[in-house]
Amino acid sequence: MALKRIIPCLLYDGNGLVKTVKFKNPSYVGDPINAIKIFNDKEVDELILIDINASKQKRKPHFDKIANMASEAFMPFAYGGGVKTYEDFSTLYKIGVEKVVVNSLIQEKPEVLKKVIEQYGSQAVIACVDFKKSIFGTIQPYSYLGFKIKFTLIDYATYLANDIGVGELMLNSVDKEGTWEGYDIKTSEQLLNAIDIPVIVSGGCGKIDDLKNILYQSNANAAAIGSMAVFSKKGMGVLINFPDRKNVIVE
Repeated sequence: MALKRIIPCLLYDGNGLVKTVKFKNPSYVGDPINAIKIFNDKEVDELILIDINASKQKRKPHFDKIANMASEAFMPFAYGGGVKTYEDFSTLYKIGVEKVVVNSLIQEKPEVLKKVIEQYGSQAVIACVDFKKSIFGTIQPYSYLGFKIKFTLIDYATYLANDIGVGELMLNSVDKEGTWEGYDIKTSEQLLNAIDIPVIVSGGCGKIDDLKNILYQSNANAAAIGSMAVFSKKGMGVLINFPDRKNVIVE
């Protein structure tokens, strides 16, 4: 059986790379350019960089810095954070970003997404769908900026795939993010069975078996890794690394 995509997802705070746990308490892990060079050597499938502060600080993406990162990346490079206008998308594509990851823009200006998709194609946009367990025990889409998402998780994913027309979803468990506890396979499978576009599952990967489970026991098209890509082990020091492919693939 062929190896599906494994994608390091790097968090950027505007200055350097950081890592969070459940979207909180970011800790510094290094320089993005150095990390990208290491991932080049390791021949990773794709790379995602998310500026976690851009939308919160209501600022534009750091286009000059992103251009430098994109020029260093020998693999498909995706960026998300602070992208609000059609012109922002256009600039990112021109400087070498192949896919733009969107989140809060979905609630703010869905018409911008539709225009971008019409011009550049659905494959150029990834919709990040954050989700977490509510106080009532149900799984709900989550907005870190406080938007009220009036959809169930499945209906939200269907809306993004069919009404907005994005080419790929990134399904991210807030409760699992940075915990090393493994992906939320149950929720992922429910969503994967409901839509037809590619899905990257994110949040919680801590070991090789987690990758095997999500990639080969579900219909996931790709798995994102965060902590595993920047730390040697849970609770240990920074080490930019990537799993050995032969240890992940299931025959």
